Amino acid sequence: MARKDENIFKRKDGWREARYIKGCELSGKGRYGVCCGKTCKEAREKVTRCKAALFSGTPLPVSGSRRRFTFFCEEWLRLERGKVKESTYVKYDTMLRKHVLPKLGGCFPPNINTRLIERFKQELLDEGLAAKTVRDILTILHTILKYAAAQYPGIFPVVEISYPKEQKKEVRVLELEEQRRFISYLQTDMDECKFGILLALLTGLRIGELCALKWENISLKNRTIHVGATMQRLRDLDCSGERKTKIVIGSPKSETSIRTIPLTEKVARLCGQFDPHCPDAFLVTGTEKFMEPRQVQKRLAKYTKECGLEGVHFHTIRHTFATRCVEAGFELKSLSEILGHANTSITLNRYVHSSMELKRENMEKLAAVGL
Repeated sequence: MARKDENIFKRKDGWREARYIKGCELSGKGRYGVCCGKTCKEAREKVTRCKAALFSGTPLPVSGSRRRFTFFCEEWLRLERGKVKESTYVKYDTMLRKHVLPKLGGCFPPNINTRLIERFKQELLDEGLAAKTVRDILTILHTILKYAAAQYPGIFPVVEISYPKEQKKEVRVLELEEQRRFISYLQTDMDECKFGILLALLTGLRIGELCALKWENISLKNRTIHVGATMQRLRDLDCSGERKTKIVIGSPKSETSIRTIPLTEKVARLCGQFDPHCPDAFLVTGTEKFMEPRQVQKRLAKYTKECGLEGVHFHTIRHTFATRCVEAGFELKSLSEILGHANTSITLNRYVHSSMELKRENMEKLAAVGL
């Protein structure tokens, strides 16, 4: 029989086998090493040497080191709930419970090291997650580690996190002919939903902003739209039992997303045709009953299919608006504010897609200087 706190057993061949914990899997399950000897003493001495080599230079455990990583994640999450928007909190909670806790939650602080995090990152990528999603998960993980290191000094090793590089994807933008064809389709037998999608195409509204837009936010006199809310379907964290979601109408994604967009005279006249003269009516329904983003996406898919357009999502509408503005010679700062961006670099790097015609036109300018 093995002594207390020992893992030494006699094998059928007469040798003594000693086991010891040499590490931790991503799930928190221990990884064991094995040493064999002709006697218990020999096996024990080998284990002692292996442990000494394994933990050489590791500080003795301090208060908090025997708590699993789940404890620190949930403590950080509780503190964040009162600091961030509900949508941000739901994002944090979802990423932790879906990705971080199942793989790292069972680990003890001394086992959270650079090599473990690198393995964690690779597992996420191998599961098919996009590089941006993995970056977001690692960013939250890094924030929790910083919090834990500050609140419980001395129990976490110094961890270096390398973030995966994002590959820039070519975003679908409607060609000018496609845009004209789509506008013509929307104007045929136009209802409130078609009108809303057309308005987004002409103003660059996000889908959540469009769905939350009420007629009280539109001034036909001043020819402006005030964007001050967004609509999202979020996981209901207060719902027990089955995982359920709810519709939330709240402030936009950032302070710069709260903005006033001027309308052209033509667009203002179009708005006047659909004005239900009810300030509380939603723009995409014309009534006080809303239409959520998921439903608008389905309508858009139906419209574009009937129009013969492929690969069009709601973000295509926004990117198309930004591209047409650049082609028309918009001043970049004005365009950035109309789109609700924090700075012009976001507009320039993510939303400006120069057409081949515009590139050719600019290349032709070289002829003017004799090149």
